[in-house]
Amino acid sequence: MPGLAGLSPSCPHLLNATLNVVPHGMAILDSDFRYLAINTCLAQSNGLSVSAHLGRTVREVLPGAADRIEELLQHVLSTGLPVIDEVVMDPAIDTAPGTQPEPARCWRASYHPYRDEAGRLRGILALVQDVTLQRQAELQSETHERRLQRLLNTLFAFVGVLLPDGTLIETNQAPLDAAGIGMDAVLGRKFWDCHWWSYDPNVQQQLRESVGRAAKGEVVRFDVVMRSREDGRITTDLMLAPLRDSAGLITHLIASSIDISSRQLSEQELRQSEERFRQAVESSPDGMAMVDVHGRLQMVNGKMVALFGYSREEFLGMTIEMLMPERYRERHPNLRQTFFAQPSAREMAQRRELYARRRDGSEFPVEIGLNPITTSHSQRVLATIVDVTARKAAQLQIERALGEKTALLGEVHHRVKNNLQVVSSLLSLQARHAPPQAQALLEESQRRVKAMALIHQLLYERHDFNEIDLGTYLERLASLLRESMLRGRPHVQLQVHHQHKVALDLQRAVPCGLLVTELVTNALKHAFPDQRSGEVQIILDRDAQGRGRIVVSDNGVGMPAGPALGQARSLGFQLIPLLVDQLQGQLQMSSQQGTRFDVVLHPSDESTQEYRDMP
Repeated sequence: MPGLAGLSPSCPHLLNATLNVVPHGMAILDSDFRYLAINTCLAQSNGLSVSAHLGRTVREVLPGAADRIEELLQHVLSTGLPVIDEVVMDPAIDTAPGTQPEPARCWRASYHPYRDEAGRLRGILALVQDVTLQRQAELQSETHERRLQRLLNTLFAFVGVLLPDGTLIETNQAPLDAAGIGMDAVLGRKFWDCHWWSYDPNVQQQLRESVGRAAKGEVVRFDVVMRSREDGRITTDLMLAPLRDSAGLITHLIASSIDISSRQLSEQELRQSEERFRQAVESSPDGMAMVDVHGRLQMVNGKMVALFGYSREEFLGMTIEMLMPERYRERHPNLRQTFFAQPSAREMAQRRELYARRRDGSEFPVEIGLNPITTSHSQRVLATIVDVTARKAAQLQIERALGEKTALLGEVHHRVKNNLQVVSSLLSLQARHAPPQAQALLEESQRRVKAMALIHQLLYERHDFNEIDLGTYLERLASLLRESMLRGRPHVQLQVHHQHKVALDLQRAVPCGLLVTELVTNALKHAFPDQRSGEVQIILDRDAQGRGRIVVSDNGVGMPAGPALGQARSLGFQLIPLLVDQLQGQLQMSSQQGTRFDVVLHPSDESTQEYRDMP
């Protein structure tokens, strides 16, 4: 807007009037990216009032989008040239637990150099349009289109979309795969000129006439032979139907067809189907029986004879209840009637414990699967009966072995924890008689040992030896550190905050515990000299990519200038980079208004789910 180039913030009435007549968001920022003026449109888009913007920086108002916006603003200040039509995103905002997060906001922004009457660059003029709803609509439309295309591609039938003049503009994957061709071979062509029909001019003429009839509003359906891969032929049932808009005008034609080649073999397959079925039932390694709605056995295979000890003749006409223990027989007819009222396939009775009764009266455990079969005469069910005697015995043995293994692992972790506590006690005893400097070193070692022992204690308590709940661990670790380091220091607080439950395997939990111990110990020892009050925080959450993140921060005096991490003489600072590497994480440190260590947990090469939400 050239008319604003010489407008001075000293003319507030003229400035405000200019800002508020602009139909889009508009603001003026100084060279420090602070809002000098902003109109109501942009203020509402940012979610704050006009007065809440003035004097505040972009990062204070829009922290999620600040990196991108500051990059663009700095470019304008550095070059003196405008930045036009850049897209700026603000990530989704977390809301209260149990509610949906606010969607990510999106703006289309232009930034122009803002100069005073002398032509000196004083700041930046921002012209911003909120396109959040437009972007959401576009994303939703793209999602619907992709979903529809995926749906069409899952169909075995041919589905195509034509213009009224017969031009093919969309098709699913099935007919392309059947013919061995690509999408570019058919899109944009007249339907009758496509590969599927080009083998016969008569078929092409029939399709051309049918498209013309469908374009006039008629639904056309007929059988036609389609060319397939390697010049094969498939008989299909083809239908062309008009598609109308809300005004009743025909905008497209929908072509659909299904393969009906099997009709030519249906009579032969019908004659052979019963024999194949009987052979399949007879060759099954499990007992199989056909039962009617009255519970009478209509057919059994040889395995049923071997399982129950009845002959085939004795089976036929017998009710299924006769194969059950007497305690089940009275209530089973009602269960059978309920099943036939709403028949559905049931796989092995959901692993419920069932028993069957042999001819000699002995019982054995079974699993039963039910598959309803509808014939032209009646409803029947094919029951599959599996003797699970051997499997139950093996399962009991496995459960016993698993219990022993669990107990052994629990004992191992318990003993490791006890041994580490013994080491901690020995260090404590040794510290009593050591010089002051040695006492401090021994106490640091004792804290490290306790951090490791706590991991094994939690594994033992939870009886889950695969992973550690970091939130619970950090709470317990903080209690240990308060007890050992904050006695007599009421002016210093140690707090733990965690909303997301994050888990780590044992291999990474140990360096994680040691790392947090080193960071917190360093803060409690050095951040608050001369009885200074303050607070150390341990925060466990997730970053924007869903990765686990641990933050240890304090509001103390900050880090003094000196060697980098890993190069200092302090053992703790030498350990920190090594522990981060073992943790497979990334460490960032800042020393502004205190000290902050931010550790992001990267995925492990040895696990497909290194950190996840706990159940």
